[in-house]
Amino acid sequence: MNARTVVGFVGLGIMGQPMALNLARAGTPLVVWNRTAARSEPLREAGARVAGSAAEVFRRARVVILMLADEAAIDAVLERGTPAFARNVADRVVVHMGTTSPVYSAGLEADVLAAGGRYVEAPISGSRVPAEQGRLVAMLAGRPDAVAEVRPLLGPMCAKTVVCGPAPKALLTKLAVNIFLITTVTGLAEALHFGERQGLDLGLLVDVLNSGQMASDISRVKTVKLAGRDFTAQAAIADVLKNNRLIAEAARRAGIASPLLDVCHALFGETLALGHAELDMAAVVHAIEARTDAINPGTGGIGAGAGVVEAGAEGARR
Repeated sequence: MNARTVVGFVGLGIMGQPMALNLARAGTPLVVWNRTAARSEPLREAGARVAGSAAEVFRRARVVILMLADEAAIDAVLERGTPAFARNVADRVVVHMGTTSPVYSAGLEADVLAAGGRYVEAPISGSRVPAEQGRLVAMLAGRPDAVAEVRPLLGPMCAKTVVCGPAPKALLTKLAVNIFLITTVTGLAEALHFGERQGLDLGLLVDVLNSGQMASDISRVKTVKLAGRDFTAQAAIADVLKNNRLIAEAARRAGIASPLLDVCHALFGETLALGHAELDMAAVVHAIEARTDAINPGTGGIGAGAGVVEAGAEGARR
């Protein structure tokens, strides 16, 4: 395969694997690498080439997509701060699709450009199910020529791509979107908790919520998960808390108030402290329940629900 036609993909986690699979199934010449090698096997079966290292991906591909957990993982894959960094990125387009600090992304772009590469910031809106269905929304930022090259490559993964201007405008847009997402899901959790403790029929409550003008794709999914105590991860508590922190930091840096987000930040932190890091973000209801139980010690939640929560937790661990 000609290196100039091959797309590289590094990071095959809960989001990266279905995204890469959609590229492979669409016929994109693909070379992939993941730190946990077993995550690459479905890509091999779908026709992608599995590299032995991240550096091999850069040798074989012109455009390299990074879908990695955090800034440290990105720096490690790029070998940033070492002579190998320039070898990896020179004459390549580095596409950063994860969620990091906008300040970090701006610095990474400067380093990539200085080393002779090009850079596109392309964070996504959506969770595991939209990733599997190729219905993500990508926000792109960077120099126009690099964005123009990358944008059509994202088609198999994304239902829509939006050009936001220079970096880090895409990440700032993603953080703004996440304010709405986080506060919406937290509000749904509180609504279902209120209904449960008032003895309402949760099935009827879900039907009303999902039939009205406030219904959305996210509310339809999360209300059903909350009512059924299904906390298998689509977007995990730990990841959402990281996003919440990034938004709070960006808001403080710019002198912007974020009162709703700050309440959610506290609740997601409490959910993490309760041991639910790997559960879906809907599990923020555990923190709300804990606050209710602190007001009314000894009352607890509905007994039948507790076993379902444990089943959901076990499913998430699998």
